[in-house]
Amino acid sequence: MPEQVRILCVDDENNVLKALKRLFMDEEYEIITANSGLEGLAILEKEPQIQVVISDYRMPEMNGVEFLRQVFERRPETVRIVLSGFADTASVVGAINEGHIYKFIPKPWNDDELKITIAKAVDVYFLWKNNERLTREVKDANEELLLLNERLSKLVTKRTEEIIFQDKVIDHTRQFLDTLPIGVLGIDTDGTIVQCNRRALELLEDNNKGLLGFSAQAARPPEFFKIIAADSFNPGSFSRMAWNGREFIGKVATLPEGNNGFIGLVFVFDLMA
Repeated sequence: MPEQVRILCVDDENNVLKALKRLFMDEEYEIITANSGLEGLAILEKEPQIQVVISDYRMPEMNGVEFLRQVFERRPETVRIVLSGFADTASVVGAINEGHIYKFIPKPWNDDELKITIAKAVDVYFLWKNNERLTREVKDANEELLLLNERLSKLVTKRTEEIIFQDKVIDHTRQFLDTLPIGVLGIDTDGTIVQCNRRALELLEDNNKGLLGFSAQAARPPEFFKIIAADSFNPGSFSRMAWNGREFIGKVATLPEGNNGFIGLVFVFDLMA
């Protein structure tokens, strides 16, 4: 068994207590006896584990039902059993309800039946205890899940706020670029055009905004993008070019990424004065 089973037997007749001890002599139970309800309650106060309580019904000062009612209030996990020769059915039912009694066994008892009843009572105790443990674990798991959900909710809220802020920054950056009086083109490391402001479209006469997402090598006008090919430009220097009867001046800069190289190019250009 997971723990030592202790059975508290309470009766004002010593011969009854001795008979109960003899009955369970071969069982793995520790039998503790008391001659009154008050003595039984005192034992409950100092014994950490008592799984089953057996009490006589008729005892002086405190009857078995009153005793077991107090046992229930102090140690509700115990399984409570009444032994009595009292045969009033109404009183028996009232006693069971008042003392939260598991079983009412008449005197004289049948030894085999009493053994079976006690064995079942022990099983009931451990079932109750396991159920309490599982309930506690489920409660703890639910509380932990609630905390995780709260943390996740906070993370989602924070991440959403960050995304909204980033979208605002991107939108403001786009508006800022569109207000610049010079053309701006952004090209990533794969040679794809990823940024193109309004002035660049006007200068390149691309009213359909068809540059974004295209390869710089395939985009028009080719005279521009030859200049900013990776093997034919000098970052930081100005280059001149002609296209469609107009002369332009432009400058290329790299976008650095720490010490690991660059993440793309920025090409700014405008008409020659």
